[in-house]
Amino acid sequence: MTTDERPRDDSGQAYRLQRRRLVYWRGLALVGLVVVGGIYLFSGRPPAPSDAIARFEIKGIIEDRVRPQVEAIERAERDPHIRGLLLVIDSPGGGVTGGVALHDAVASFAAHKPVAVAMQGTAASAAYMLAVPAQRLFAYPSTITGSIGVIMMRPDASGLLGRIGLVTDSITSGPMKDQSQPFVPLKPEGRVMLQGIVNDLFDQFVTIVAKGRHRSVEEIRPLADGRPYTGRQAIALHLIDQLGDEDKALDWMHAQIRDGKDLPVRELSAKKPPKTLLESLERKIGGDWSGVTEALEQVAAYQKLDGAAAILPR
Repeated sequence: MTTDERPRDDSGQAYRLQRRRLVYWRGLALVGLVVVGGIYLFSGRPPAPSDAIARFEIKGIIEDRVRPQVEAIERAERDPHIRGLLLVIDSPGGGVTGGVALHDAVASFAAHKPVAVAMQGTAASAAYMLAVPAQRLFAYPSTITGSIGVIMMRPDASGLLGRIGLVTDSITSGPMKDQSQPFVPLKPEGRVMLQGIVNDLFDQFVTIVAKGRHRSVEEIRPLADGRPYTGRQAIALHLIDQLGDEDKALDWMHAQIRDGKDLPVRELSAKKPPKTLLESLERKIGGDWSGVTEALEQVAAYQKLDGAAAILPR
């Protein structure tokens, strides 16, 4: 048998090839981590925290589920570098529960730091409710505000169902259980029950406004028949404090804070701050980088492998 005819041992060559591939992929992963880290580091680290005035917007319909907004205000209240809150409101109101939750968060903040409200086109009903704990309310002369009151819509579709020959029957545990349903006629006693709910919510609203505006309930109640007011009307009724725009409100804030003349304004976000480097990178670069996060996590996992690996390359 000649030299060329001897059986070749390919196991050593295959092992060396496998090792080279492993070193190659580890090197590529390391380069990727260095590049990504460089982008994050050299594009500018977040500056050290500095004192500022937080600016927070309340826009559109206020829903009952406002936990992210409440938590944002609570974080600002706990932050020693936030010296005050500028609340910018452009909302016709919304859910009573959401309005009360935001009101309580603003009231808690105002108990420790100054709060100013800059009303835009509209700041009415529940939006006015959440504004009143502030120490100073600003509005344009044309701003629509006030509208202190509560409304409950209770559709009655029973007549329509009767015309199409559909009859519903309720089996309830009590005579009032179905009175909030739209497919049964509203009974007189049901109307009294629902009116009682509205009246109680209204009393809560009036009490909130009276406390926030430092006036008696007897003074506020005549103004609280649900009618809206312009900013010019509201200042005459002491429902707001001053006519002016957001700049005027900010000037007032600067004057209320010791050494606060040159304090910058920091936008307050309802999004929670990032907890990891990857989350910070996603927000810093912007866009949807969930794929990058997943890839980096896989690279990190791959780096833990040692020696031969049973893995399907992608």
